[in-house]
Amino acid sequence: MELTLKDLAERLAGEVCGDGAICIRGLAGIKEAQAGELTFLDNRKLAGWLTRTQAAAVILPVDHPETALASIRVADPRATFRRAMELFADGESPVPAGVHPTAVIGVGTELGAEVAIGAYVTIGEHCRIGEGVTILPGVTVGNQVEIGRDSLIYPRAVIWKDTRIGERVIVHSGAVIGDDGFGFLTRAGRHSKVPQLGRVVIEEDVEIGANTCIDRATTGITRIRRGTRIDNLVQVAHNVTVGEDGILCAQAGIAGSASLGARVTMGGQSGVIGHVEIGDDVMIGGQGGVTKSVPARTQVSGYPATPHGLARRMYAALRKLPDLVREVREMRGRVAELEEERKRDQVVELEEERKRNQ
Repeated sequence: MELTLKDLAERLAGEVCGDGAICIRGLAGIKEAQAGELTFLDNRKLAGWLTRTQAAAVILPVDHPETALASIRVADPRATFRRAMELFADGESPVPAGVHPTAVIGVGTELGAEVAIGAYVTIGEHCRIGEGVTILPGVTVGNQVEIGRDSLIYPRAVIWKDTRIGERVIVHSGAVIGDDGFGFLTRAGRHSKVPQLGRVVIEEDVEIGANTCIDRATTGITRIRRGTRIDNLVQVAHNVTVGEDGILCAQAGIAGSASLGARVTMGGQSGVIGHVEIGDDVMIGGQGGVTKSVPARTQVSGYPATPHGLARRMYAALRKLPDLVREVREMRGRVAELEEERKRDQVVELEEERKRNQ
């Protein structure tokens, strides 16, 4: 794809400064950009790169000083660069429209218009695959699954029975949606499996990272609400609810029946125990361990998770702990010495008093 800077600015609703006839053939970061590529700058600390970058042009804030480099001026350079990335993305489907001859489609399954189903895909019985859905090679879809229009399922993902996936959902390779929750009953030291009879519902515009697992509910629904972004290697247990526009970073884990509000962010390797409620707009720091419910608009970190400001002070104090231990030992030694001196002084005083009384 090639566009002049002027044409690109019109599509991005920006204002051209400099030569609008420059041909843009690709996109790159400001440090890596080469001739013919468009970059962006929204961090003033990187402004020095404007004279060093090899880019043909740059997307800048509207109030940025004049520069020799041709530019597109916009209110939000980063968001505009993302839209430019969409323009330059390869618009062709990774697999052609239609059903590959090696795919297996179960009885009673309905396929929408312009679906693209790759090699060795298995789709169970009585499923509904929406218009424009792309399912890449090696995917397994169980019985009675619904996948909404324009969704994209990457290779080797597994979507088990009764799962509902909304429109424009992206499921990356190796993700498993709708596997059994970790449920068992222990009696007399032996563990009996509890059947997992519920389902998973993924709402619209959700993205699920590679090798993430979202367990079906024991009964009822495990639900991921609209707009949530889930990174790779995340565990969502049975009967969990994740609110709208959440962000779950890599290796985060949510135990059974926990409920997350809207716009909750979980940092990498953080965890939430079961049966707690996390309020709207909560931020959980990386490796934070939440052991009780957290009110809305709170930032927590550490283990057990505490308000982030307090956690920072605690960790700062922890670094001083070896010195404090040494000081306490020295103080104990000094106190012991003083106690010995006091005892010796008492002995001397008693001896002197005894002599005076003779």
